[in-house]
Amino acid sequence: MSRGGLLRSTAVFSAMTFLSRIAGLARDLLQASLFGTGAAVSAFVVAYRIPNYLRRIFAEGSFSSAFVPVLSELHQRGDREALQDFLDHIAGALLATVAVITGLGMLFAPWIARLFLLFAGKDSEQVALTADMLRITFPYLAFISMTALAGAILNSVRRFGLPAFTPVLHNLAVIAAMLGLARYFEVPEYALAWGVFLAGLAQWALLWPALGRLGLRPRLKVNFRHEGVRRVFGLMLPTIFSSSVSQLNLLVGTMFASMLVSNAQAWLYYSDRLVEFPLGLFGVAIGTVILPHLSRRHAATDAAGYSHALDWGLRLVALVSIPAALGLALMAEPLCATLFQYGEFTADDTRMVAIAVVAMSVGVPAFMLSKVLLPAFYARQDTRTPMRAAVITVFANILLTAALVLALRAAGVVAPHGGIALATALAGVLNAALLWRYLIRQGAYRAEKGWLRLFGQILLGSLLMVAAVAYARLQLGDWAGLGAWYLRLGWLLLVVGAGALAYGLGLLIAGVRPRHLREA
Repeated sequence: MSRGGLLRSTAVFSAMTFLSRIAGLARDLLQASLFGTGAAVSAFVVAYRIPNYLRRIFAEGSFSSAFVPVLSELHQRGDREALQDFLDHIAGALLATVAVITGLGMLFAPWIARLFLLFAGKDSEQVALTADMLRITFPYLAFISMTALAGAILNSVRRFGLPAFTPVLHNLAVIAAMLGLARYFEVPEYALAWGVFLAGLAQWALLWPALGRLGLRPRLKVNFRHEGVRRVFGLMLPTIFSSSVSQLNLLVGTMFASMLVSNAQAWLYYSDRLVEFPLGLFGVAIGTVILPHLSRRHAATDAAGYSHALDWGLRLVALVSIPAALGLALMAEPLCATLFQYGEFTADDTRMVAIAVVAMSVGVPAFMLSKVLLPAFYARQDTRTPMRAAVITVFANILLTAALVLALRAAGVVAPHGGIALATALAGVLNAALLWRYLIRQGAYRAEKGWLRLFGQILLGSLLMVAAVAYARLQLGDWAGLGAWYLRLGWLLLVVGAGALAYGLGLLIAGVRPRHLREA
């Protein structure tokens, strides 16, 4: 696939992801207004994050990163019978594995809840609520793992649109559960957990039949000694840390947040949701599209094509991630006030979430870079090197989180949860730096000419963007005081649009043209 083809595929993926993110913002807005940031919402956050972390291992994270290169290699050989046999056995092995883990998760839910709420009181209501919700959310892991398998197969044959659309169903299912089920529970927040369960089921029901239409639907066969299964699981094990390092860092933050006020879990959740918007829209899109391409280049022993494609991905990330980080930091409070500050979500909640967003925005460029750097290793079936980076990063995050939270609490700072967000961001920077350094040392990537010029172009565009956004913020003043939600939203879109226009104008003045996005 040419870099023009990569750009088109990334655009398709980003467009579908944009729909998902809009639906996700609608879901978060409804959740914030109905339930606020109380103990039950924080319990749901923990109950959702645990199977969601495992999803990163058995779905689009570790499993997909190990599965796609092996699948691409079989595609390259052109042996349809061997390909189908591989799909049959890997699907059976994956389902058997996640079914066992799901059962154990439901059985040991009280102990898991206590582990991740380590610093909460022994009789904490939040621990009991989390355990109950875990029993509801854990089956999501089985559904979403099979969905991710189907999505990876579709992506390998360049069908990016439908897999990218499935998260829309996730958000719609949770919205439907909030609106339709909350009234029937004594604790209405249980509807959120059931929404996650239904979301997994809906996504699987959409993608699995699509494989049948392509003649690629697996017939489940369980044999862990099958050569392809052993190979994928062998590649997968070292990636458990590396492909889910950001989720691991969030879980570390979840544990430390349990020593703070009960709302801290929810504040960090909403801040993470805002940061995930640009990551999902651009970082995940580029990484997902580039992995099959890099795998094919490696399988064809095309080292130059591999390096060219990686350089393209890194340049595109640089163009997008730097203004995204600046924009999030500048617009953190307006974003929170516009999207969340209704009903049960208070002005104080807005301030607390905005603090975490500003702290987390420091790591946005690094988070996006990691989404492209990791596939560069996985395409070469090198899973051990990123694992080393991940282990270092997680330990650094634990130390940073402990140091910052304890120091901020001792100093009497009103928002010590901001230290958790900042530690996560700094750990992300460390992870990206290590991955980049390892690629350079291995000789797998050589930066092409023009990077200094590119940074100068981004700098000019960013300065114009910051000036435009800062001027608009000064003129508008208190965002929550703008009145009705549609006024806030209108002004938000206007200011964000002005910032994007100023950034684009800066790039044009500096010499960036659309064709440069298609060329290394």
